[in-house]
Amino acid sequence: MKARTEQGAGLLYGFGAYGMWGLVPLFWPLLMPAGAVEILAHRMVWSLVVVGLALLALRRWSWVRELVRQPRKLALTAVAAAVITVNWGVYIWSVNNGAVVEASLGYFINPLVTIALGVLVLGERLRRAQWAAVGIGLAAVLILAIGYGRPPWISLVLAFSFGAYGLIKKKVNLGGLESLAAETAVQFLPALGYLLWLGSQGQSSFGQQGFGHAALLASTGVVTALPLICFGAAAIRVPLSTLGLLQYLAPVLQFSLGVAYFHEAMPPERWAGFSLVWAALTLLTWDALRTARRSRAALAAEQPATEQPAAATPLDAPQGAPKTAAREPA
Repeated sequence: MKARTEQGAGLLYGFGAYGMWGLVPLFWPLLMPAGAVEILAHRMVWSLVVVGLALLALRRWSWVRELVRQPRKLALTAVAAAVITVNWGVYIWSVNNGAVVEASLGYFINPLVTIALGVLVLGERLRRAQWAAVGIGLAAVLILAIGYGRPPWISLVLAFSFGAYGLIKKKVNLGGLESLAAETAVQFLPALGYLLWLGSQGQSSFGQQGFGHAALLASTGVVTALPLICFGAAAIRVPLSTLGLLQYLAPVLQFSLGVAYFHEAMPPERWAGFSLVWAALTLLTWDALRTARRSRAALAAEQPATEQPAAATPLDAPQGAPKTAAREPA
């Protein structure tokens, strides 16, 4: 009974996290007339403040000493901070410049990019269904490039930057709050310096558009940290396979907002491209669920008859195949 209650709470946290990430395109336009770079700088500064207060309340500081003693991890943290800076900046700019649909595509194709990085960087082997999904994804990008009259650069930058970010975070191996604190600590001084310079030039919108606008800029820290906290709460309560399915909620909401709320154009070739992406993701999800079931069945068959079977838990892909995990969108 307790396990069911915990799993139910985990689902709520998961829906909350991915729901907030999916609805965030409604937030960034509220910060105008601040430009994308100014919004990005505020996000970096206020995120460190919010995450620092959360860690202070939880008294979780032991990881700082360990991180400082490991130069390789510090360097990877700095690289992760640089990569997520690109991801955040491009996403904010795209939302405030009428490209919500193209931005959502980036997070739809992110699982395919993660698999491709697993092959190219880690030398992992793919199953046939995964190769088929990647091939369909490439065909979708080609069709969308023809439709846009150019490659979908926003989508590709978002997908590859976030894929690289996930790869780096896997190597750093810090918790969600801890890694965000470390990354925003790297970002903090350049971001604060930029905001101070902007103010000295009389170009800062902070405080010039009234208290409400200043409060919205400051709340970028909460908008960044709150869904991450919910994600962390969900990750320890629900199976990884469930989180893997929930992660599609964010781009679905973003795409729906782009079409229904922001009224972005969707000519036939874009529908065709998106349909191929969705087909690839369906194939990928089916293959992951099938592999997990087979792995659980094989594990159960290996147990002695006298032992009670272990509780069902999500299993990673077999050795040599890329391991899929739920990711945190920008």
